[in-house]
Amino acid sequence: MESGANGDSIEKLQGLQITPLDDDDEEEREMVAYEYEDDDEDDGEDEEEQEPVTLGFLEKPKNRWSLLRHLFPSKAGGPPAWLDPINLPTGRSCLCDMCGEPLQFVLQVYAPIIEKESTFHRTLFLFMCPSMACLRRDQHEQWKRPPEKASRSVKVFRCQLPRSNPYYSSEPPKCNGTDKPSGPGVSLCNWCGTWKGDKVCSSCRRAHYCQQKHQVTHWRSGHKVECQKLNLSSPSSDSNLADAGTTSVASNSLWPEYEMINEDESEYDTEMSEVNGQTNALVSKTGVDDTMKSLLDSFEGDSDRRSWATFQEHVAKAPEQVLRYCRSAGAKALWPTSSGQLSKADIPKCSYCGGPRCFEFQILPQLLFYFGVSNDVDSLDWATMVVYTCESSCEANVSYKEEFVWVQHSLSSVP
Repeated sequence: MESGANGDSIEKLQGLQITPLDDDDEEEREMVAYEYEDDDEDDGEDEEEQEPVTLGFLEKPKNRWSLLRHLFPSKAGGPPAWLDPINLPTGRSCLCDMCGEPLQFVLQVYAPIIEKESTFHRTLFLFMCPSMACLRRDQHEQWKRPPEKASRSVKVFRCQLPRSNPYYSSEPPKCNGTDKPSGPGVSLCNWCGTWKGDKVCSSCRRAHYCQQKHQVTHWRSGHKVECQKLNLSSPSSDSNLADAGTTSVASNSLWPEYEMINEDESEYDTEMSEVNGQTNALVSKTGVDDTMKSLLDSFEGDSDRRSWATFQEHVAKAPEQVLRYCRSAGAKALWPTSSGQLSKADIPKCSYCGGPRCFEFQILPQLLFYFGVSNDVDSLDWATMVVYTCESSCEANVSYKEEFVWVQHSLSSVP
């Protein structure tokens, strides 16, 4: 893909991923609609040359409807907002290959490539097992390449749709709470709200589950009583939830839900970072500093410290960033340490078309603070997670195509 086209994709991603819209904010409303307009104007060579990194920040959603799937959100925590609501990943794809438990949703990034009709809508979904023991085993498995089959506790899926599709209108959403998808999605698990609920409660026939363990857990946590009430109520409430593109989730083990807000890295300098750190901070500066200090303490040599200096130079501009996105040609990950870096030769080819994969985004450890993960020895931890996707964003006969994610562990978490 040409670098100019990729640069345009990033700009349009930013235009779509903005804060929830207020009724009086017409300028931002026009940015959302921009994605749907035919515009052949040149975006300017200056921005193309800079190829800015897009930073992702988390905020609590201002509206209940802003994270529904038909508004194409970028989000973290809670249940996923599936792009294709019918043909979800199934079987072993949904499970941690280490312990066999269902993977937990981490975040999704709406990243359309409008130069291709087939990628007018495009979202990347990342899941992982919350067990640090499984993540440690993943450290060794991620090096395996075909024909060896790697067992992973972290997985990323790419889903894309053309502008004309069975699930959404070809017109831009109004973003005022009245939008609805073109049709209902598949029933999701009523416990985790994440995976396809192809098992049904034998009593009420209304609660769906992705596996028997979730059905048992839900029964013991209150569905035993709720089941009797459902038998007496109208099924219309369930259909209303499905029509709205959501489902009832009983589990309290999901990570807290946030909306992801995107900004250009170029908009941040040291002075702006200092101001932002003093107002409306969801993560305290002390908390962020503690994370970075723990990484620094684990460094083993000069090469680690050089990597850290570059990493810290960028992160310090906006300490609350949790994601760095740049799909431009030649874009590379920002590595906190030299140990455990992935070289270009190590990036596996696309398993669907055989073409090269390219860097698309990385997740920073600040996300752990938003998720309320404790700083214990056995708690979930990483230095960065880097996602590589098919350079051509190829088509295949599967809606959710598994891409490649590389986890760079903090040295203190490696046994």
